[in-house]
Amino acid sequence: MSTEPRGLRTLRNYIAGEFRDAADGRTTEVVNPATGEAYATAPLSGQADVDAAMAAAAEAFPGWRDKTPAERQKALLKIADAFEERAEDLIAAEVENTGKPVGLTRDEEIPPMIDQIRFFAGAARMLEGRSAGEYMEGLTSIVRREPVGVCAQVAPWNYPMMMAVWKFAPAIAAGNTVVLKPSDTTPASTVLIAEILGSILPKGVFNVITGDRETGRMMVEHPVPAMASITGSVRAGIQVAESASRDVKRVHLELGGKAPVVVFEDTDIAKAVEDISVAGFFNAGQDCTAACRVLVHEAIHDEFVSALAKAAADTKTGQPDDEDVLYGPLNNPNQLAQVEGFINRLPAHARVETGGKRVGDKGYFFAPTIVSGVKQDDEIIQKEVFGPVITVQSFRDEDQAVEWANGVEYALASSVWTKDHGRAMRMSKKLDFGCVWINTHIPLVAEMPHGGFKKSGYGKDLSGYGFDDYTRIKHVMTSLEA
Repeated sequence: MSTEPRGLRTLRNYIAGEFRDAADGRTTEVVNPATGEAYATAPLSGQADVDAAMAAAAEAFPGWRDKTPAERQKALLKIADAFEERAEDLIAAEVENTGKPVGLTRDEEIPPMIDQIRFFAGAARMLEGRSAGEYMEGLTSIVRREPVGVCAQVAPWNYPMMMAVWKFAPAIAAGNTVVLKPSDTTPASTVLIAEILGSILPKGVFNVITGDRETGRMMVEHPVPAMASITGSVRAGIQVAESASRDVKRVHLELGGKAPVVVFEDTDIAKAVEDISVAGFFNAGQDCTAACRVLVHEAIHDEFVSALAKAAADTKTGQPDDEDVLYGPLNNPNQLAQVEGFINRLPAHARVETGGKRVGDKGYFFAPTIVSGVKQDDEIIQKEVFGPVITVQSFRDEDQAVEWANGVEYALASSVWTKDHGRAMRMSKKLDFGCVWINTHIPLVAEMPHGGFKKSGYGKDLSGYGFDDYTRIKHVMTSLEA
């Protein structure tokens, strides 16, 4: 990484074990969303760069595939140790990338990332088939679980560092090689990750190219990858699935969310409000699992809205070094405009209880916002805002709560708040979401799967299920007479 005369750092692609500029020299500026000012340039990678990265990954694949699981595990454990050693560097890069609070990045992102890498280091030694035996006389069948090959991976801008881990760790653990593209607005921490991994992995096993949407399209359409994995919007996921279908690539999609938070009348209102406000505003609401859509039983609706509005008004956003803030800025001016647009287009029956506006004129900050009085078919209920905005609806009974909760095109995460165990179990069965939390919202652990249904995509991150997604199954049958 070098510095340009005008003071901007220069980020580079990482291909075949070396840092490179884009083949045609094109770059884009990278902006710190907390200040609105550029701090670096990154390659705007084109076809030549994609070709080079895919060639490097393809060349490295046979050797990495043939490493023993123990060798791959050892490499991943070294990576986890290196992340611990370079934690402050990773935090600095991610904070500049995203404007997130320094303390929260240190406490809420670094530890789970390291834990997740170590989890997949263990998974590396679980490449096994389910059976071996004679299912036809004189013939023995065995099942091999193998890596799929080169993986084209595209990470999002809301958690660029952690999502990079979710991409590369299971892929590399299973014996695949990787070409990873971060979002064009948040490449810095991923380039640093390439530096860290490059000191541990054989060249070509892990490659990073930066660029825009067109770069991602070229990666997915490239003939080399056997699999394309993306975390992003529904629109992007549909485009990836369409492109990958032309040569029947395997696809892994983690897309949008519109998480319902169903609060029943027997809930401890104070505790629910405290937890839900944090789960809704954390990371400026830029989380596919954010507690953004609250459905409250009519018996406690008014009390709940009043308490939630007060919690929102007491929530602080601000600069990364401010220890009192819960969240930082929205990621880019387009995202700020999107959130403002949802508020500006609210129907007359909706009511902004607090917030609803930009904070300051430096960076892309938006106030914690509560909107009540909304109806099921309102845009703000049906579409993903991806900002610090929580809506509240009043429901009549359990059946209506289920109908409204499921009545969106997303199906990633949800939560139920009640002291009634039977009701909680009924709701967990009826809610059509990849995750149902009960009396909590947003915790994730490496051992449990994360992924949705419907337009939230398919495939799982984390867990053994996420590891399996990066493998293929082969049946081998041998004659006992030979």
